[in-house]
Amino acid sequence: MQNQLHTDIRYLKGVGEKRAELFQRLGVDSIDALLHFYPRAYEDWSTTVSIAGAPFGETCCVKAIVSRTPSKHLIRKGLTLYKTTVTDGVSLMQVTFFNNPYAAEKLEVGEEYLFFGRVGGQFGHREMASPLVEPAQTGERIRPIYPQTQGLSTRVIEGCVASALAMRRSLLEDPLPDVLRQEQSLCHVRFALENIHFPADEQALLQARRRLVFEELLTLQIGLLRLKARARTQTAAQMNQDDSEAFFALLPFSPTGAQRRAVSECLRDMRSKTPMSRLLQGDVGSGKTAVAAALIHTAAKNGFQCALMAPTGILAEQHYHTLKGLLSPAGIHCALLTGATGAAEKKEIKAMLKRGEIDLAVGTHALIQKDVAFRRLGLVITDEQHRFGVGQRAALADKGGSPHLLVMSATPIPRTLALMIYGDLDISILDELPPGRQKIKTYAVGSRLHQRVYNYIKKHLDQSLQAYIVCPLVEEGESELAAAQEYAEKLQKGPFLGYRLGLLHGRMKPRDKEETMRRFAANEIQLLVSTTVVEVGVDVPNAVVMVIENAERFGLSQLHQLRGRVGRGRRPSTCILISDAQNEQAKQRLQTMCDTTDGFQIADADLKMRGPGDFFGARQHGLPALKIANMVTDLEELKQAQQAAREILKADPSLQKAEHKGLRDAVDQLFQTVGETGLN
Repeated sequence: MQNQLHTDIRYLKGVGEKRAELFQRLGVDSIDALLHFYPRAYEDWSTTVSIAGAPFGETCCVKAIVSRTPSKHLIRKGLTLYKTTVTDGVSLMQVTFFNNPYAAEKLEVGEEYLFFGRVGGQFGHREMASPLVEPAQTGERIRPIYPQTQGLSTRVIEGCVASALAMRRSLLEDPLPDVLRQEQSLCHVRFALENIHFPADEQALLQARRRLVFEELLTLQIGLLRLKARARTQTAAQMNQDDSEAFFALLPFSPTGAQRRAVSECLRDMRSKTPMSRLLQGDVGSGKTAVAAALIHTAAKNGFQCALMAPTGILAEQHYHTLKGLLSPAGIHCALLTGATGAAEKKEIKAMLKRGEIDLAVGTHALIQKDVAFRRLGLVITDEQHRFGVGQRAALADKGGSPHLLVMSATPIPRTLALMIYGDLDISILDELPPGRQKIKTYAVGSRLHQRVYNYIKKHLDQSLQAYIVCPLVEEGESELAAAQEYAEKLQKGPFLGYRLGLLHGRMKPRDKEETMRRFAANEIQLLVSTTVVEVGVDVPNAVVMVIENAERFGLSQLHQLRGRVGRGRRPSTCILISDAQNEQAKQRLQTMCDTTDGFQIADADLKMRGPGDFFGARQHGLPALKIANMVTDLEELKQAQQAAREILKADPSLQKAEHKGLRDAVDQLFQTVGETGLN
């Protein structure tokens, strides 16, 4: 019976082929998907106010009778007004519609309607412009507002949802066991779906939402825990020998306490009989590469090969040179494999990997190509994990007999959020910077100070130092390439005439990007003008100034990532945020950047201001997006769901019990796109 819920939406009464296409734009392709297509907001039509009692400037619902036929007024070409007067028996209110003859014509004199909108006018004279209107007999209730697409209004969606509920109510089986619902004081799924779409009252809406949030978080947590458990049941490359101290002795610096702690946590996992699955999270400059090098050193000394995957060729090349410099003195053989590697060299590297003659392969997605084989892969590392999905890291791990996995991220994420996104991983955090690292001074200034900013940059360029300017963000419909080129030319011909400028943007070929960054790293380019593509880039210790145009249009975490391009050496560095924003939230974001350089504080602030946003996008993480849960407001539900997930899997690891069938189906459905093998 449950399968009937997955019926194609085109077969729902009132939908058909054309509307089905529109629904698909919204990600709705079945009746079940429609039932779980939740409103984005609600309109409260449940309480009506009198005309005289309607508050000026506020949205409210007025119940009134139409007292005269709407009149038509042509104001100018392309603008027609339709006016009528309504009464609640005591007071009058003028109602106006703009270019909407349908809304006006459906009003009948003497009939009672609900008018929902903002009340304006002057004292003693009330008016409502372009209200939503419904016959009074439809009832005073809380109404849903859905995400829309052109040709599919919220009222049409509402009608389709009502049809789906009416047809399928009896088929809705609760995936949550009765015992769990009772323990958590949760309503039945039928009640939840009815009241999330058509709330009986505010209390019913809260009950419905809490139930659906808990179910969503529980399903996600069970799926992540099963991924982790699956990995833990497999045999691994067991590292019996700990060579970390021998590696630390090779370093030209003393590792921080946080680096030592992270290495110790990783090696404890790597000595066990089950593969490590660990996230190494640290701010820009916290020393993740040195931790990775210590683990590679130990793996190689234990006779295993390692692979490190970076999102871009240039970042892979930087890792290769850094790691080669650290590891070659210990006799560890490193190789670089990217899209830019020549065909003959590629062939030779692949042959050597297969024979086990290379200890460390550093590369891009080229590492997960089918013809890349390792003789004895024991450790897989991915950098800038937010650029890879679960499936990609799984594909690399599949190259060996269940190797250990370390994923690294320089994108600080609040711990609770990290537990959600990386719930299949353990977490190590680098929460201190190496000694000698300079804090980056950050200032927010208006565009009127452009010339002073340019002079400040030139002062540093004249001292053989370097700088970045991040281009203004392009307007919708504008070409990124054209805008970036125009801006760079303006700077080259104007304030930076005679200086060596370079341009970096997303439309460049990978080889051209890499060549530009190579020239910048070699100080052949003094000032690099770039789009946000520079967010993930190479270390250039000589670059000490970062200027970000239109800074108010970036999220905090992205601003922090961009700022992290400077401050890589021992010289004092500066970040200048240029913005004319008057919006209070934008001002708050910029002030936060000026107040702290702590990435975790910034991530917390970003989360509170913007919500989880793309943290959960399948595009970034390979994990399913959340439909209703919010990590700012639902932390308590998350804790309860995590605990419940652990208890369920402890009693029934494979979810084979009859009472867990619904949960198993829900988890499988949620994770059907994760990795090549899902949760099987």
